[in-house]
Amino acid sequence: MERAFLGMSHSPLMGLNPVAPTVAHGLESAIATAREQVLAFSPELVVLVGPDHYNGFFNELMPPFCVGTQARSVGDYLTPAGDLNVDSGTAVALAERLMNEDFDPALSHRMQVDHGFAQPLQMLWGGLDTPPILPIFLNAVAQPGIPRLRRCYALGQAIGRFLDDEPRRALLIGSGGLSHEPPVPTLSHPDAAVRERITRRNEPTPAEREAKTQRVMAAGRALAAGDSSIKPINPTWDWHWMDSLAADTTALDALCAMTEESIERDAGLSAHESKSWLVARSALSTTRPLSCTLRYYQAIPEYIAGFGLLLLK
Repeated sequence: MERAFLGMSHSPLMGLNPVAPTVAHGLESAIATAREQVLAFSPELVVLVGPDHYNGFFNELMPPFCVGTQARSVGDYLTPAGDLNVDSGTAVALAERLMNEDFDPALSHRMQVDHGFAQPLQMLWGGLDTPPILPIFLNAVAQPGIPRLRRCYALGQAIGRFLDDEPRRALLIGSGGLSHEPPVPTLSHPDAAVRERITRRNEPTPAEREAKTQRVMAAGRALAAGDSSIKPINPTWDWHWMDSLAADTTALDALCAMTEESIERDAGLSAHESKSWLVARSALSTTRPLSCTLRYYQAIPEYIAGFGLLLLK
């Protein structure tokens, strides 16, 4: 059955930090175009690949990939809280198929997700009332368990083979990236309390969640003002990533030659989120030429994001 791919960045700072009117208008227009094209495509199944930011997955047990048979959005920042419309039976079938093809994804019957999953649904459908969803988590923050590019490519191809037997029209969404390095802590953080917070599964208090929001907002304002130590956005890297995904499998093979070290050096620690695009894109059919119907990019420091949208059919 017919498939389409949508790669889209997300940012918790959308609607919180102000941006120039021209930037806001361009982004809103691109999102509106994506929404219009997605609704016209009318997907009957949505495969949503996204990361987490220590709201659902923690270092006490961090899988490279996880398929969810149920999922609940925590409602961080300005995203909606509540249950995602997960197709549980198909999620189990996908996990079984991947195991049969020598992949070993984790399986969650009570997945917790944050804005990395909820924001694209909010942008496209206005909330969590969506077509049936298959949520696939990708670790993009916790080394050394961040999946490598070639494994992401292979996983996407395996998902595509699973969809070959799926009669429903499917939209594959990769949520995350592109270049950015927000203040997400790592286990090398000098504060033991911070290391514990990203290791042990916990539910932050409203005060803790608000403090985190204020820290990230301040980081975005500082980056926009040019007086921050945060790694700057890299539009050259972002355009290369988008161009490669919009091209043929030869370009995808070349992209997979990129090293893990170069991703972090050139695009930032959180640029690994972009691998969600590679997983989703690699599930498209290779038997026919693809048409790119939307390509948008804008570096938005206030959002700590190289913000891209790419739609292929």
